[in-house]
Amino acid sequence: MILNLSRRNFIAGTAALSAVPAIARATSPTALQPIAQNPLVRQRADAQVFRHDDGYYYLTGSVPEYDRLVLRRSRTLAGLATAEERVLWRHLASGPLSGFIWAPELHLIDGKWVMYFAAGPSGGGEDVFRIRTYAIVCDGADPMTGNWSVLGQFQAPWDSFNLDSTVFEHRGKRYFVWAQREPGIETNSNLYIAPLATPLTLGAKATRLTVPTLDWEIRGFKVAEAPAILARNGRLFMSYSASATDARYCLGMLTADADADIMDAGAWTKSPQPVFTTSEVTKVYGPGHNSFTVDEEGRDILVYHGRDYRAITGDPLFDPNRHTRIQRLYYKADGSPDFGIPVGNGPLPDRFSPAGRRDAYLAHEGTRALVGQGALPSTQFRQMPGRISGSVTLSPVDMPDYCLAVGQDGSVGLEKAETNAGFLRRASFVRRPAPDGAVRFTAAAHPDKALAHRDGALVLGAGNDASTAWLVS
Repeated sequence: MILNLSRRNFIAGTAALSAVPAIARATSPTALQPIAQNPLVRQRADAQVFRHDDGYYYLTGSVPEYDRLVLRRSRTLAGLATAEERVLWRHLASGPLSGFIWAPELHLIDGKWVMYFAAGPSGGGEDVFRIRTYAIVCDGADPMTGNWSVLGQFQAPWDSFNLDSTVFEHRGKRYFVWAQREPGIETNSNLYIAPLATPLTLGAKATRLTVPTLDWEIRGFKVAEAPAILARNGRLFMSYSASATDARYCLGMLTADADADIMDAGAWTKSPQPVFTTSEVTKVYGPGHNSFTVDEEGRDILVYHGRDYRAITGDPLFDPNRHTRIQRLYYKADGSPDFGIPVGNGPLPDRFSPAGRRDAYLAHEGTRALVGQGALPSTQFRQMPGRISGSVTLSPVDMPDYCLAVGQDGSVGLEKAETNAGFLRRASFVRRPAPDGAVRFTAAAHPDKALAHRDGALVLGAGNDASTAWLVS
């Protein structure tokens, strides 16, 4: 298993209502947990978020100026949005650390806080892309208050473009994974792995894990970069980013059995298609450079950056609006991650299963609401404040302009969001606690009835009936 939560590897609502502030979500009948909203942090690309064993979430990422290393922390994921940010270190006035500062990542190694980052020299021309990996180190136990200084340069196998390093532990051994351009291979970067002897030196010869060759890995540039490790269900999953950093940017994935020799490139299988891509439906473009963490309930969370628009003027590198975004990470029947689609702006969505039926979900096929199986996006519903005080509307992430509404005949389906009072009342539901951690959604237009399941259909049922209890996941 992978150890230490202080690592990257551990891990629009309806159109009419998208401007309304988010509600708080009940994680128990008596406790309220603030809901994180997307974008979580604006203008922070290459984001790393992790939950450390001190109870804090930490976030670092690239700033648009590429001139400094920053860090913020919060007791909650939602709190990262407004948490105070500390500048740990700024690029130097001259030399190899005076230009672009990219993709920081924080790790606790042998009791010392170490932040890896990529840097190059200033001065213009091609030399600014002489990017290499360096690290700074903290002199204290608290990375937010300690003093940081340059530890040195990562001793890569070749003196060539390299960046996006991550560290993880597997079966008692610490590994280093990074992206680098290997002499003799005409790509921008490939992925490599090796045991880590010290924070800056490898303990064995590196293994090349993958070279970008598939069509979705070579759009604009031939790129495999930004690896992130997740250990789940007896396997290691290594996500990585591919292609140019505009709307073509996407995630691929390598998979290895947890018992395999992970230094053997043959132990890893590459996904034939990208696992996470731009979504025109949710208006998130170029999702990539991800990390993994867990939410306050211990559920897996995908962290990544993405823009809110496709068109970019000039070099994408200098467009500042790659925002940090998060969403729940789910799993397919075979145990592999199901990334779904970028869920769009607004509060994080949930999935709802009938109490006692974890194999079924509230879902939709077009405008027909149902209870059963479906592609992940069709089973994710965002809750937004409704017409009635304390109520919510429920909108699927893949049809953000629609929400569940009670028809004149008492049926329940998806309807295009409207702003008139009659529709908003029909689309409002009061969320209430039910036994055993479940919830109920009482219809504002029918206070004695709630959303229920019956023979695979979504209907209104008596407010206290067992069929109106839903488990949240």
